[in-house]
Amino acid sequence: MRIISLIASATEIVHSLGLGEFQVGRSHECDYPPCVAALPVCTRPKFAVEGSSREIDWRVKTALQDAAAVYDVLEDVLERLQPTHIVTQTQCEVCAVSLTDVERALSHRYGSRPIVIALEPNALGDIWKDIARVAEACGVPERGASLLDSLQARMCEIVSQAPRSGTRPRVACIEWLEPLMAAGNWVPELVGMLGAENLFGGAGRHSPWMNWDALAASGADAIIAMPCGFDLKRTREEMYWLTEHAGWDQLPAVRNGRVYLADGNQYLNRPGPRIVESLRILAEVIYPETFAPTLAGQGWERYCGGTA
Repeated sequence: MRIISLIASATEIVHSLGLGEFQVGRSHECDYPPCVAALPVCTRPKFAVEGSSREIDWRVKTALQDAAAVYDVLEDVLERLQPTHIVTQTQCEVCAVSLTDVERALSHRYGSRPIVIALEPNALGDIWKDIARVAEACGVPERGASLLDSLQARMCEIVSQAPRSGTRPRVACIEWLEPLMAAGNWVPELVGMLGAENLFGGAGRHSPWMNWDALAASGADAIIAMPCGFDLKRTREEMYWLTEHAGWDQLPAVRNGRVYLADGNQYLNRPGPRIVESLRILAEVIYPETFAPTLAGQGWERYCGGTA
């Protein structure tokens, strides 16, 4: 068996199933576990990924308009690696290589016919299905069932510790800073599981665009910035898109010191086994009086930056 994973979450699934030894290639974004850094890279973005939130948003939209794809699949690398299984996704053509990209690459000159596993993580339940789908396609369904039991039990333990006081903290989860985008898909579900109120974005739905006025009028008790693809440092550097708005320092979350940054790249926006850690991050941020900050500094931090 020779597995190529073209999405970071799938690489984590492969390794959590004990199949890491069979992975022979990865996407340019696959970075966990660290050992995958030594694998050949099979994809590349069509645009420069450096720059501000606004610049990246413009480049992505331009790439989609001009080329109908954001990433290139390196056909020569695929051919050289001769995979038996390729894992990709259909959920978001901006987040990772899509099924269409893979099919286009395979149709050109590829000799063998590898099994293509297309993940569809729109909601939490879909993440569970994707884990089972990878396990089944790779011939280890029992490992998939065992992994799911473990992950779900850990999440239930976190949820059971969340306080149920009758009041629901109102939480604004931000997935992009300029233009503003709210977190969607599984994030609203995770917030709801903890008994809090998710103010923007719907469970199982793509992340929606929003605007500053809506955020300012929401009266959010907590604001969590978790830009897709950004780590804590990069998110911290981009917070000026919010803090330079007049009235930022008057928001309830700001006045009460309840603005947080989360690592959207490694956790909140990565639909793999570390969805458990994503839930834990939200629990620690929303209920700091209940949950010890075990992932502070790694998965999240309190924002203490300037105001407008």
